[in-house]
Parts: sequence; structure tokens; C-alpha cells
Amino acid sequence: MEKDPETLLNDLGLELPPAPKPMGVYKPLLIAGNNLYVSGTGPIKSDGSLIKGRVGADITLEEGKLAARQVGLAMLSIIKANIGDLNRISRIVKTLGMVNSTPEFEQHPAVINGFSELMAEVFGSDNGIGVRSAVGMFLPSGIAVEIEAMFELKS
Repeated sequence: MEKDPETLLNDLGLELPPAPKPMGVYKPLLIAGNNLYVSGTGPIKSDGSLIKGRVGADITLEEGKLAARQVGLAMLSIIKANIGDLNRISRIVKTLGMVNSTPEFEQHPAVINGFSELMAEVFGSDNGIGVRSAVGMFLPSGIAVEIEAMFELKS
């Protein structure tokens, strides 16, 4: 029997950062039907600070991948704060990963793997992997990675 996401987080020793407050005029999360949409989320650490830098200049691909993983933890924190229990998630459906990178950097998918690998650890290899896009751009406040995602809720 597969373990539930809450137990897996505990077993993996993963600490969710505090759920961030919106930094603009938007909702951090919205439920429409059985779909749960999470707004673009940055790499917020447990102390509330952000992982900043441009992949290919200030930070390495591996550091970018760790920043994407941290986005995943922040996103799980937002979900938990808003719906109470990660066990309500059936699966991840779609991910849009945005990497703050130099124009020459071309390995955006490898960076976003940090997020995708975390989701697979928490929700399982089938339900934790969905469709995905990964692109490079300049991000607000100099954050290294921003990710938005859509999840399906259990009926």
C-alpha cells in the first residue's frame, strides 16, 4: 500500500516553509470544480527568505534545481494552508516552470526537474508526474525559479 503524501513528507524529513502571502492582487490558490490551481510560487525557504539569482550567472544548474525543489515545498505549504490536507490531492496535472536564467542557458527542464522529482516523491511516480513546460525568463525580485501548477482533487 502506498503511503499518503502527509506521511511521506514526514518520512522524508521535509520541512514546509510558511505559506507566503500574495505579493500582489491575486489569489495564491483557486479551486474550480475538481481542479486546484496554484499561482506562480517562488523558492521560499523556511526562514521566509527567497532563493535569488540567475542560473548560468549567479547560481549553477544544481543550485537552480534545488531552488525548484524549494518552490515545490512552498507550493505544498500553500495547498496545505488553504485546503488543510494534502491527501485531498489526486494528482498533479500541469506545471509551468519559469527559470531566471542567462540568455545562453539552455537547460531549463533540468532545473524544473527539482520540482517534478519532489512531486513524484510525495504523490508517487504516476500521480506526481503530469504535463509540463519549462522556460527561461527574467523573474520578479530576482528569484531563481517561479512555478505555477494545476492539481486534480479527489472526488
